[in-house]
Amino acid sequence: MADVPILSLTTFLPLVGALFILLIRGEQEAVARNAKSVALWTSVITFVVSLFILTGFDPSNPGFQMVEEVAWLPAFNIAYIKGVDGISIWFVLASTLLTPICVLASWDAVEKRVKEFMIALLVLETMLIGMFTALDFVLFYLFFEGVLLPMFLLIGVWGGPNRVYAAYKFFIYTFIGSVLMLLAILAMYLTAGTMDMRVMVDYPFAGNMQIWLWLAFFIAFAVKTPIWPAHTWLPFAHVEAPTAGSVMLAGVMLKMGGYGLIRANVQMLPEASFFFQDLVFFMSIAAIIYTSLVALAQSDMKKMIAYSSVAHMGYVSMGIFAMNQQGLDGAMFQMLSHTFVSAALFLCIGVAYNRLHTREMAAYGGMAKNMPRYAVVFAIFMFASVGLPGTSGFVGEFLTMLGVFQVSTWYGMLSATGLVLGAAYMLLLFRKLFFGKLDKPEVKAMQDLSPREVAFFAPLVAIVIIMGVYPASFQNVYNPTVEKILADHQVSLKAAGLIEAVAPATAELRTETPATQPASEN
Repeated sequence: MADVPILSLTTFLPLVGALFILLIRGEQEAVARNAKSVALWTSVITFVVSLFILTGFDPSNPGFQMVEEVAWLPAFNIAYIKGVDGISIWFVLASTLLTPICVLASWDAVEKRVKEFMIALLVLETMLIGMFTALDFVLFYLFFEGVLLPMFLLIGVWGGPNRVYAAYKFFIYTFIGSVLMLLAILAMYLTAGTMDMRVMVDYPFAGNMQIWLWLAFFIAFAVKTPIWPAHTWLPFAHVEAPTAGSVMLAGVMLKMGGYGLIRANVQMLPEASFFFQDLVFFMSIAAIIYTSLVALAQSDMKKMIAYSSVAHMGYVSMGIFAMNQQGLDGAMFQMLSHTFVSAALFLCIGVAYNRLHTREMAAYGGMAKNMPRYAVVFAIFMFASVGLPGTSGFVGEFLTMLGVFQVSTWYGMLSATGLVLGAAYMLLLFRKLFFGKLDKPEVKAMQDLSPREVAFFAPLVAIVIIMGVYPASFQNVYNPTVEKILADHQVSLKAAGLIEAVAPATAELRTETPATQPASEN
C-alpha cells in the first residue's frame, strides 16, 4: 500500500459513488432504491479503505504521515498536499463511519428526491475528509467552504417547516466566519511566501500580526464549533435538519471548529493563543452554563440535544486552550466522544420521530414497556452524555477539567456546574420518554428497534463503551502528536519571553534529532 495514494482515494471515492447515482435513470421507485444501494455500498467501501489509513499509521511518529504532494500552482508556491497526523486521523475515520450509518438511518425516512439526497450526503463526506487531510491552506479552504453547499441543501430541501430560514442562517453565519479566515490565510501567505501548513506551523509571525490573525481564525472556528455567542445558528439547523443532517453536523462538522483551533490558532499562533486564553475560558464557561440552562428549559427533545452540544463543545475549547497535556488530551477525547454520542442521540430522536412525527417530549411516555431495546440503547448514550464512568463521556470530561483546574481552580469549579446541569436535563428527557404510564394509544402502537436500526446503533454502542473502558486504544494514536504540539508551544512562548522555562521532557521533544524527522514527511 506504500505507493497507493490512500488519502486521495479515501477522499474522492464518495464522489465516484455520487457520479454513479447521478447517472441512474428509470422509474422513481427504482431510482430511489438503486440510489440508496449505491450510496450504502460506496460509503461502506470508503470506510473499509479508510481503515488502511489507521493500519498504516505509526502512532509513535508525531508528524504528518502518508503525505501526498503534487505541484498544483508552482508559480504561486501552492501545491496539492495531503497528510494525516494523530489529531486528524480519527476525524477522517469518524467521517467515513458515520456516512453509511446516515444512509441506513435515511433509508425509509427520506421519501422525496432520494437520488439528490444521497448525492449530497456523499459529496459532504468528500468535503469533510478532504478538509481533515489538507496540508495546503488553499486546499484546506476549498474543502472547508465546500462543506457548506451539501449541508445547506440537506437542511434547506429535506428539513422541517422552517428549513429555509435555518439553512440560510447556517450558511450566512459560517460563510462570514470563512471570509475572515480567508483574509488571514492571504496575510499569512504574503508574509511566509507559501500555503504549506507544515511551514506555517514553524513560521515566526510577529506578535502584533498574530493578534489579528488569531482573531480572524478564532471567529471562523468559533462559529463552526460553535462557541457562545456565535452558537445561535446551531439549534435552528439541528431542529430543521433531517436526521442524517443532524448526525453529520453534530458528529463531524462541529469538530471542524475544534480541529481548526488546534491546527491554526494553537500551533501557528502560540503567542496570541496565550494572550487570549482568559477570553476563551470566559466564552467557554458562558457556553457551558448558559446553554445547559437553556437545554433544561426545552420541550423539543432535538433542540435540547442541540443546546447540549454547545455545552459539551465548551469543554473542548477550554481543554484546547488550557495548553497542558491533560487539557489538550481531554479536548481530543471529548471531541471523539461527542462525535459518536451526539450522533447516536440524534439517531435515537430520529427513531422516535419517524414513528410519531413529533419531537415534543410531552407526546411520549412509558416507552420502556413497549420499546425495551430502544430504551437500553438510549440509556447508554444518555449516560455517556452525562459522563458516567465506563463510558467515553467520562474520560473526556475528566481529563479536560483536570487540565483546566491546573490553570485556574475558579475556571474548573465554574465549568463543573455543566456536569450537574447536563445530568439534570438528560435525566429529565429520559424520564419523560421512557417512564410513566403507557396510556397514549399512538405511543403504545410504536414498534421497537428494527434489525436495520440495531445495525447502525451497534457500532456506536461498541465504540462508546470501548472508549470508556479502554481509552488508551484511542489516546495512543494521538498522544505523541499532542505532546509535540505542546512542546512546540512552550518553546515558542519561552522564545517570546512569555514563560520562564520549558519542562525538560518538553524540550527533548522539541529538539528531536534530524534523523527522526523525515519519516513524518514521507
